[in-house]
Amino acid sequence: MNTQTIVKEKKPEKKKKQPKVLIFTTPTCSWCKRAMKYFREHHIKFKQIDVSRDPVAARDMQKMSGQMGVPVIKIGKEVIVGFDKPKIDKLLGIGK
Repeated sequence: MNTQTIVKEKKPEKKKKQPKVLIFTTPTCSWCKRAMKYFREHHIKFKQIDVSRDPVAARDMQKMSGQMGVPVIKIGKEVIVGFDKPKIDKLLGIGK
């Protein structure tokens, strides 16, 4: 009798989809630059919105965060005022 062993291939684990990341910035904001550098270092895709050039975005940012200062970072539905690394790491699963 001819018997064959059937080996099931393991499917690669699906990577959790990254939430949408927006960062509201101005050209002179050093914390904005640090946050964007941090995202790049961790291969986080993000969209930068320069509120100094976009008054509608500036108004939306203020309504969303209650702040006029930058950076304001939106990860999924969560809004972070400032470059709060621990909160960013938690929301993006960095350092797990």
